[in-house]
Amino acid sequence: MTSIQAVTYPIHFNEKAYAELAGLIAAKNYSSIFILVDDNTLTHCYPRFMQLLATDKNIEVIQIDAGEIHKNIETCVGVWNVMTELGADRKSLLITLGGGVITDLGGFVASTFKRGIDFVNIPTTLLSMVDASVGGKTGIDLGVLKNQIGLFANPEMIVLDPEYLHTLDAREIRSGTAEIIKYGMTHDIRLFNDIKDNAELNIIDLIHRSIEIKNDVVLKDPKEQNVRKVLNWGHTIGHGVESYFLDSEHKENLTHGEAIAIGMICEAYISSELLGFPKDKLKEIKESIIAIYGKVEILDEDFSSIMELMKHDKKNVGGEINFVLLNNYENFKIDCKVSSQLIKESLQFYTN
Repeated sequence: MTSIQAVTYPIHFNEKAYAELAGLIAAKNYSSIFILVDDNTLTHCYPRFMQLLATDKNIEVIQIDAGEIHKNIETCVGVWNVMTELGADRKSLLITLGGGVITDLGGFVASTFKRGIDFVNIPTTLLSMVDASVGGKTGIDLGVLKNQIGLFANPEMIVLDPEYLHTLDAREIRSGTAEIIKYGMTHDIRLFNDIKDNAELNIIDLIHRSIEIKNDVVLKDPKEQNVRKVLNWGHTIGHGVESYFLDSEHKENLTHGEAIAIGMICEAYISSELLGFPKDKLKEIKESIIAIYGKVEILDEDFSSIMELMKHDKKNVGGEINFVLLNNYENFKIDCKVSSQLIKESLQFYTN
């Protein structure tokens, strides 16, 4: 796969990427190198990383607990303390090796430590490869509210090695696939068609195109003032559902992609009601996504709590919930106002 140039950093693929990373380390002559991992990536990904990275620099490993529940300020304080104890300075490099939690949190840690040190993202999940590690967003959750604290900061480089996908189970692959479906519906319908029509599809083939789409959008609108909002298709309701299930004692946590898949069904329904999105395509979206992800039980009494959490969405202005909606595939509209009644109807459409 050919390298992709983002606004200030390159995205390199496969084993060539490790040579590029070694070149960066040599050229910048970092005073120290830290690698942030979680329980899973320390076991399954770190050995490959160390085998392929050619450098004589000493690397200090910082390990955090895995899972969205640990994507918070307490974890950041722990990492900052360890880096301080190990003598990190403004010429240090932090390498993030993991999924979206690691890349989001690690980028935030690096961008704020001593007012900012260099970092490199090495995403190891499909979700982080096609979404979280690309685009310069860093951040952490505030309680169950997703990504409420953070800033825009670009890595020096992204190392994208699809071999790490072999460490994932089918559920994690499906989670990342939701973001590829998002790119398909909003920018290149072939991606969605390939996924829904081919159960034996090699998802690796779709990674490069997905990153191209996201990078093109980010180049046009780095700080999400306008067109970048399209990358939130499915996320307004999806984040509300994800946060609600994360916070509920009686619900099993959903993966990010499972929640976004629900959000895309609901927001397709709203698109159909407000913008005339074709009914046959609405039916196609619902049937295809449920075929991939199954049906999650959401009760009528859950709706008000989900909608309350949606009020904290970062796209909202003046207390109004803003949506990205579809006129048709590859034809979207941003900053759409949607009534509470229609949001409730969309959740009912999903559950029926």
